[in-house]
Amino acid sequence: MVRGNFDLHLQELHNYILRMGSIVEKQIHGCIEALIEQRYELAEQIIKNDDLVDNLEKEIEDKCIKLIAREQPLAKDLRMIFTATKIVTDLERMADHAVDIAKIAIRLKDEKFIKPLVDIPKMADIAKEMIKEALDAYVEGDVEKSYLVCKKDDKIDEIYRDVFKEMIPIMTKDNSTINQATQFLFVCKYLERIADHVTNICEWTIYLVTGELKDLNE
Repeated sequence: MVRGNFDLHLQELHNYILRMGSIVEKQIHGCIEALIEQRYELAEQIIKNDDLVDNLEKEIEDKCIKLIAREQPLAKDLRMIFTATKIVTDLERMADHAVDIAKIAIRLKDEKFIKPLVDIPKMADIAKEMIKEALDAYVEGDVEKSYLVCKKDDKIDEIYRDVFKEMIPIMTKDNSTINQATQFLFVCKYLERIADHVTNICEWTIYLVTGELKDLNE
């Protein structure tokens, strides 16, 4: 195996993963914007764009298979390729949750909101930040940064709990708010799950560098 040639292929693989991560970030940004501004057309576009993520996932997986078949990688290189396939799976699932939120935006497009949406965009901003930093840590092989990214998941969980506590008395006081409040809680849950998938990426980065599997979703 020519090492230089293999390293070029690995760099190309990293670039594809970063591209996929960028699309996922945009999907998350778009679905939250569609929800807050009640933009039906934008929500529909987010749903359509999911094909971009799915196709990119398949393309990256195909590149991984070809790398193994053509280059006969060493054990450490195999670990890197295996890690890449795991990361794109998590990215694809994040994109699925963005679609879930877009569908909620469509369901609520004609309703007057029971409260201003403040916490949801905060959660989304943290999640997008986590995605970018987690992928940077992966490409750089930075274990310390991976642990730091995971700590931000605690803030996501904290906001989710606060929103849940806020919605309960609203629903109890007025039954007509139950459907909308429940939809908002689903949005928060999807964002919380996105953050969990980012944590998975950090776990895979740590595994890639150290060979140890850590459970950071606690």
